[in-house]
Amino acid sequence: MADNFRKIGNLSVHPLALGGNVFGWTADEAQSFAVLDAYVGAGGNFIDTADVYSVWAPGNQGGESETIIGNWLAARGNRDDVVIATKVGAGIPEPRGLSADAIKSGVEDSLRRLRTDHIDLYYTHYDDLSVPVEEFLTALDALVKEGKVREIAASNITADRLAEALNFSEANGIAKYVAIQPHYNLVSRDTYEGELADVAAAHGLAAVPYYALASGFLTGKYRPGADVDSARAGKAAEHLETERGPRVLAALDEIAAAHGAEIATVALAWLAAQPTVAAPLASARTVEQLPALLAVADLHLSEAEVARLTEASA
Repeated sequence: MADNFRKIGNLSVHPLALGGNVFGWTADEAQSFAVLDAYVGAGGNFIDTADVYSVWAPGNQGGESETIIGNWLAARGNRDDVVIATKVGAGIPEPRGLSADAIKSGVEDSLRRLRTDHIDLYYTHYDDLSVPVEEFLTALDALVKEGKVREIAASNITADRLAEALNFSEANGIAKYVAIQPHYNLVSRDTYEGELADVAAAHGLAAVPYYALASGFLTGKYRPGADVDSARAGKAAEHLETERGPRVLAALDEIAAAHGAEIATVALAWLAAQPTVAAPLASARTVEQLPALLAVADLHLSEAEVARLTEASA
């Protein structure tokens, strides 16, 4: 399966990024280890987390996901076989922001929890408009020079600010964002398409879209009248109230049937076929949820199928 790996800067990644937001939230350590083992066992190597996951869960402080991943890396002794992405800026328990000091302390906290000496892909999680781009980029560049971070990336940033950051890095010959993690899926296209995607394309950035399955809506399990017990059910079911939601499900049903594939796989394959997208990001609470996600590596939609989904989701 390695022949379909994608490039993000100098990193080589599997076409499905495994989200760690559920680790320490809806998946305990044992369940998380099982999911991580199954993902890597199937050829996956790209694991995404953040310092703040999962502070929203009752009783959590934040850092639970990184801690579980760090324990897993230590137990398996496989650090060099995986690409670990994490983020700084959302903070624990208060927003940390992107000051040079916040980045410096943030990376040390993440390295400690992940039980490693380097982070492969380090995202600024949310932009911090109180900090000039030169401050946070210079701080990130220092981490790259120290070997603590291999590549840097951005999430939740405007097109203008992204362009400013990229231009500053280029002008000063320092570490430059190689990836963007936008909110992007078949029922949320304007969160990335347009100016933001144009800036990413112009600078050769790879996109790793989050909410790739729209909180589970694009798995097809949320239908009119269906009773789904899930921590994210309310959010997903909202798409049924729109004209677009049912229209997208109908197109997904049709194409999934033609391929004998899961609906989730088709939704991820549409994303994977979009310009700039290197690897959609999706999480699995159980091992049983993984095959439909991993199958994106082997499902190639025809141009007509991509167009059919693009039209349905307009």
